Amino acid sequence: MCGILALIQANARDTSVATELHEALYFLQHRGQDACGIATCASGGKIYQCKGNGLASKVFREDGSRVADLPGYMGIGHLRYPTAGTSANAEAQPFYVNSPYGICFAHNGNLINATALKRFLDFEAHRHINTESDSELMLNIFANELNETGKARVNDKDIVEALQRMYNRCVGGWACTAMLAGQRYWPSDNGEGMDYMMASESVALKQLGFTDFVDILPGQAVIIRKGAGPVAYQIQERKSYSPDIFEFCYFARPDSVIDGISVNASRENMGYRLALKIKRILTPAEINAIDVIIPIPETSNTSAPCVAAKLKRPIYQGFVKNRYVFRTFIMPGQQQRVRGVQRKLNAMDEKFAGKTVLLIDDSIVRGTTSREIVTMSRAAGAKKVYFASCAPPITHPHIYGIDLNLSNALHADFESSQASPSELIAHDKGANRALEDIAKRIGADKVIFQDLEDLKVSCSEAVVSKSTPREERDFEVGVFCGNYVTPVDEGYFQHIEEVRGETRKMKVLEKAREAVANGWADQEELEIATKGIKVAEKGKLVPASDEDKKCGAYPAVNGEKRRKRSREEKSPPKDQMDISLHNYGDFER
Repeated sequence: MCGILALIQANARDTSVATELHEALYFLQHRGQDACGIATCASGGKIYQCKGNGLASKVFREDGSRVADLPGYMGIGHLRYPTAGTSANAEAQPFYVNSPYGICFAHNGNLINATALKRFLDFEAHRHINTESDSELMLNIFANELNETGKARVNDKDIVEALQRMYNRCVGGWACTAMLAGQRYWPSDNGEGMDYMMASESVALKQLGFTDFVDILPGQAVIIRKGAGPVAYQIQERKSYSPDIFEFCYFARPDSVIDGISVNASRENMGYRLALKIKRILTPAEINAIDVIIPIPETSNTSAPCVAAKLKRPIYQGFVKNRYVFRTFIMPGQQQRVRGVQRKLNAMDEKFAGKTVLLIDDSIVRGTTSREIVTMSRAAGAKKVYFASCAPPITHPHIYGIDLNLSNALHADFESSQASPSELIAHDKGANRALEDIAKRIGADKVIFQDLEDLKVSCSEAVVSKSTPREERDFEVGVFCGNYVTPVDEGYFQHIEEVRGETRKMKVLEKAREAVANGWADQEELEIATKGIKVAEKGKLVPASDEDKKCGAYPAVNGEKRRKRSREEKSPPKDQMDISLHNYGDFER
């Protein structure tokens, strides 16, 4: 669920596109704090970019001075919220390939046939894959299909046919923007015409003064030539119209409208329907005994007042969120992460002391933070704690949205970044994750989850009046039930776990060495620091054995696995990025 942007200006002499995109990044910063970047195209088809790890204020500097390095009248932007892949600077987007035509690409989504695509690119297309990113895969598939035209310049028909072939090869869910340089369609010199912009959420468009919003439909592509208006093409027959429902539960800004649905209104509906569920779970006496309803900042701030209104109980802000502490998942060890949660949220004792409280959160992922929040509530004096989630139990990986193994950066559930799907608190709920068991694990007296059908209705009934009516009211809900909008082979989950394991190895090794140096290492960290690390079953990271240290096989497919690095390769430059661009990768200096 990254943030993607694209902007093309009518006037070729206007070079402010990077300024506009930079401002838009801040409106979508919640969609990705891991990395960001902007690529622009100036006269003569030259491409300029600045990208790297961190917030927009870090990559482009607090004063935005790096934007001056990006001339041009059209550009694309990206904010990364990691799914599959690594957190390396080299995987910051937009991506670029110089052949054919010079293509910049910003992508959000997952490809569930990534292994097959790598083999195709290696053995048939002869294109090298340098990262673990699905985005690089899709860019190279598109570039290869576009190259099949054999033309020096392409028209809309060529692009559409290349996209159709790309869609036929790729399996998964995605949204992306692309920019082709060097095409002989120029904007007007006198500034006549319209500026056009694309964005993941309407808030970025609105804040930059754009109007007349149009949703890009499933299977559809919109091509905007320089100096011309947008033209929509149906690339592939629409199989369903199923927005990811987790956007409305948690991810999107409340002041956005996505697929014609008001995020704020959907969360208000979730609150009203959650209140009805609470009435079915708690007795009238238990509801009357609730002294205060307290939201967990910040997503549930919209839903909690609706719960309170329906239950006719008072509501207070009992937690204060500190926005200026570093992310908890970078801390070495669970104990430090728990202390990080306490630094992020502070309970006000007077709101809890001697009271029965009902806590409202947007969701419960693994329960680690939920447990800490309940503990904080009791430490502040609460005599009884109920915990209600606006989302149903999360039972499966969120393959087309947030990587729940890496969701710590934004989510209220600031937990370990190394959890496997089996560590989801509601995974295999029918066996040993009954509601009573979940309540016990997080320390609450009772836990209440939203019903999936109520969640879907909450979103369906939040359609804004001016939006285009949708023929169906379906959503991607695989995270709650395992029924994904596209079929997912069981081997894909194993592949994802292995990729995560491989990409976490160096980070875990560095943390183990740091723990040893500072004297807080446990036995496993000590073994990792001295023996090395390997990826075991289901992506689990364990200390390496003496036999493992002898191995260093090269992969059969480029980009599929990494060989053992030589001593000279141990510490590659942190700011190493594309070398074939006018590239500014020294933002950290």
